[in-house]
Amino acid sequence: MARPKKYDIDTLELEKLASYGLTNTEIADFFGCSKDLISKSYSTNITKGRSQLKKKLRKAQIDSALSGNATLLIWLGKQYLGQTEKQEITTTELPEGFKVELL
Repeated sequence: MARPKKYDIDTLELEKLASYGLTNTEIADFFGCSKDLISKSYSTNITKGRSQLKKKLRKAQIDSALSGNATLLIWLGKQYLGQTEKQEITTTELPEGFKVELL
């Protein structure tokens, strides 16, 4: 039985690629190995890289919102502050002479 090929995979480079949003397949193509090797042997590094991506995206969203992006301000308010767009409707008596027929 043939011995498995050894790959020289730089874990810092792997984390950097994961932080750019590359898939496991794309990372495997970059290193010339199988997706399974990346998924099984380097899952911790993949997770760390993807966490860095999420951190950068959140920072960019917060920075954009604080710079005046109203859409992001509303979205972040809903996500982090529990804000909603509920509208309360109150009823009052109908004016004199106004009739409503219910069907």
